[in-house]
Order: sequence, then C-alpha cells, then structure tokens
Amino acid sequence: MTMTDVTGLSQLGSHVEAPQSPETAVLEKVPNGNQGTDYVVRFTAPEFTSLCPMTGQPDFAHIVIDYIPDGFLVESKSLKLFLHSFRNHGAFHEDCSIYIAKRIVDLLAPKWLRIGAYWYPRGGIPIDVFWQTGEAPAGVWLPEQGVATYRGRG
Repeated sequence: MTMTDVTGLSQLGSHVEAPQSPETAVLEKVPNGNQGTDYVVRFTAPEFTSLCPMTGQPDFAHIVIDYIPDGFLVESKSLKLFLHSFRNHGAFHEDCSIYIAKRIVDLLAPKWLRIGAYWYPRGGIPIDVFWQTGEAPAGVWLPEQGVATYRGRG
C-alpha cells in the first residue's frame, strides 16, 4: 500500500485561520499514490453557504464534487477551508459553483471532474448548477450524485 506524501503542505496538521475570501484561500494538492488507476473521488458539502451579492442574505447549497485524479489529489482540509471561505462572499449561485470547479481543475488537472451544486430556493426558485470537464474515461463507475432536486414540503 502506498503512503501519501504530505511534505510541503501548509495547512494539514496546523491551526489555520479561515480564509477571508475564495480568492485568498489556499488549495493544496498531494501526489496520487494510485496514478495509473482510474477511480472516482467524491467530496460532498451538504451545508455550503455563500451570500447573495444583492441582498447579503445567506444562500445554502448541497455541493457534490466528483473527479478522476491523474497525478494529484486535492488535500481535503484545504478544500474544506476553501469552501468555508464562501460564507462571507457575495456571488451568484452559478459563479460560486463554476469557480469552485475551475479552481480544482486548475490545481489538479484531473482526468475528469464534475460538480453538482443543488441550491436551496432564493425568491421561491431553486437554482441547480451542473458542470463537467468533458466525457469521463470509459469503464469508470460513476455513481449518481444522490441529491434530489428541490421538491418543497411534499
């Protein structure tokens, strides 16, 4: 079994203050000890929060990020701090969702990535945002994201 090389990480195992904005948040990566094997890594953030850029009111989402790594994996504590940095950040749902995905793609250059951002209603209308980098490699098992679209109270 391979051991993940964590040398050079600045946040894992240390007390780190929450970043003030997504732009200043530091996303870190570690080498993929299973490079050459196609597999899916899933991160689920069921309590994602950002702010409406117009009203300053909180917006909530259930975000699912799936990716097939190549040479690197995203370090999970840095991802958690990155996602937390949106709590005081005002942006539209689409902007938050695509920014998250593109920051991870820029960091890792994964073989494939998709994001499903299931936003709770704003003004009575839920806005769900989906994006992926292209077709997933053949033969990889891609589970459903498992988040139902918004149905209200019934």
